[in-house]
Amino acid sequence: MPIATPEVYAQMLDAAKAGKFAYPAINVSSSQTLNAALQGFTEAGSDGIIQISTGGAEYASGPTVKDKVTGSVALAQYAHEVAKGYPVTVALHTDHCPKNNLDSFVRPLLAISTERVQNGGLPLFQSHMWDGSAVELEENLSIAEELLAKCAAANVILEIEVGVVGGEEDGVSHEINEKLYTTPGDGLRTVEVLGSGEKGRYLTALTFGNVHGVYKPGAVKLRPEVLRDIQKEVGDKIGKADPFDLVFHGGSGSTLEEIQAAVDYGVIKMNIDTDTQYAFSRPVAAHMFTNYDGVLKVDGEVGSKKAYDPRAWGKAAESGMAARIVEACEHLRSQGTSLSQKA
Repeated sequence: MPIATPEVYAQMLDAAKAGKFAYPAINVSSSQTLNAALQGFTEAGSDGIIQISTGGAEYASGPTVKDKVTGSVALAQYAHEVAKGYPVTVALHTDHCPKNNLDSFVRPLLAISTERVQNGGLPLFQSHMWDGSAVELEENLSIAEELLAKCAAANVILEIEVGVVGGEEDGVSHEINEKLYTTPGDGLRTVEVLGSGEKGRYLTALTFGNVHGVYKPGAVKLRPEVLRDIQKEVGDKIGKADPFDLVFHGGSGSTLEEIQAAVDYGVIKMNIDTDTQYAFSRPVAAHMFTNYDGVLKVDGEVGSKKAYDPRAWGKAAESGMAARIVEACEHLRSQGTSLSQKA
């Protein structure tokens, strides 16, 4: 099945952790960007994760409708159908959800999956993220505990964030300062509240200087060793090596060495949004500038339908984004690891 079942999703995550690679998690907001993600994963021979943010979900529902649940369900249903044509497996995930959006995003989607599972079906999404970075740790973990129980009942994996990611994404912003580094104490408290798998599986975004936004390589002061130290200290405490399934947020501006060090320390999912947005839009700009007299009806002329047909520039946009996803798979070492192709 091209869309991962809960069991296959678990296999994907286990394979990444054992093989020291990570899956690119690609944000999509339309059928075109979703197609591009599937194309990119296929060209790389990699399974992957397709995710939808609150803003992406609103956009997908229609810019004048702005209904996060409608947009999420529509993209998920679309993915379930079109993914059948691709020889890789993908998991569907919802990205950053702050506290004020839980009741209009994650909780309703969890309710849909719960009903599907109770009726003998599969969850609509394979994982959801609760972004508690804007609240104190204890409230963050209290909400996470409640959501983890609901996720486990629906056979869904929860993703949490312990720490603060700098910069801004979908209206959630944080200053770039020392708060961007999660501590071993934070990691220990997380395990005390959420367990280490017995209460349900969860992914953890520990922060090590990450920032959302656009940055040149080397501009971001990442400390991947923070992940190593937390994994070791918490692992020694509970008697379990590398206890966290880690997520890398805010990767723009990271060097390849930093990315791969993070993967070495247990990152199995890396969010990619800013770079793929540019990779999608750049070919469109080239098409418009190169074919301006065909795209526009200049000086009373009729233009060229072949130039302004959305399919003309849409194909270029999808190919550009797919190429960036292939590059991400190479950097994260997931290229050629697809469970579907190895089966």
